[in-house]
Amino acid sequence: MDIARRAGKFLRSKTFTLLCILILIMVLFWFFSPNHSFLRVKNITSILDSMVLFILFAIAVALLIISGEVDLSPGYIGTTSGVTMATLMAGGGIPWYIVMIVCLLLGGVFGLINAVLVNKFRIQSFIATLAVGSFVAKGLTYIIPNGQTIVIDHPVFSWLGTYRFWDLIPVTVVISIILILVYGIVLAKTQFGRSIYLSGGNREAARLAGLNPKRLSYILFINSGMLGAFAGMLHAAHLKQGNLDGTNSYSFPAVTAVIFGGISFGGGSGNMLGCFLGLLIINSFNNGLIIMRWSPYWRGVASGILLLLALSIDYFSNSRAKKAGIRKGGQVSEASS
Repeated sequence: MDIARRAGKFLRSKTFTLLCILILIMVLFWFFSPNHSFLRVKNITSILDSMVLFILFAIAVALLIISGEVDLSPGYIGTTSGVTMATLMAGGGIPWYIVMIVCLLLGGVFGLINAVLVNKFRIQSFIATLAVGSFVAKGLTYIIPNGQTIVIDHPVFSWLGTYRFWDLIPVTVVISIILILVYGIVLAKTQFGRSIYLSGGNREAARLAGLNPKRLSYILFINSGMLGAFAGMLHAAHLKQGNLDGTNSYSFPAVTAVIFGGISFGGGSGNMLGCFLGLLIINSFNNGLIIMRWSPYWRGVASGILLLLALSIDYFSNSRAKKAGIRKGGQVSEASS
């Protein structure tokens, strides 16, 4: 009986919906792709490789959205981190691990600025993080390397950016999957994770329960900045240069994947498995369009449709949940009377 109840709950879950969408996409592109190349090992590896940076940005964004905030700056922070790494390495004399620590701390400082603007100055997180990212971080991206693209020539960063296990699986894929697993476990199985859900569901209730939503907000914004910085370093290591455009365009697709993966803009719900499935669906979809040789313009239109679909799913899911809560509350009131 318990197994049947769990099975029914799973069949009604967003995870099951996402799995069905993923299977449908894979079957369609496998059938229509030239020589059925979509599901070949090399192409699957390519899909996972394209997800690496999005996974890091999605983790950062997901935790904040669950807590009731949003961060649009990690992509810009990543670019600043990448050019900072290139500039410091070009200067010589600084060990690579010190450079990495400095770049991570830089990301943390950006996250701290975001947290201060949101918690001290009461600026909406959407506006605060967009301003910090698109103006402050983006400005520093040009100031630090004096507007130049700087080449990175170091064996450690070359290994980090290009090495493949068994000449097949990029080391960055392994790193990103380990990180999403770790964050998924923390979110689902720890007191800290439960406090994120509670804060996002009802901040006042979280405060009355003895939690400190503001302190949690500081931690999550700093974490987001550091994850953005790490993603930027991986990107620069892969390109072997501190590119001035870097990861600027990654934040919005990461938010799309997070919402598509079942994390509600209302906060208090969602998980890392949904994020991963959302990313896998979007990247598989884009990869399939490339194999089918669709125009880049049509790929942009298709991505926009996916975003609208994600927001629509989020809206109707929230509406259904609210109606269910109202009905349940009514039944409880009738039973008590």
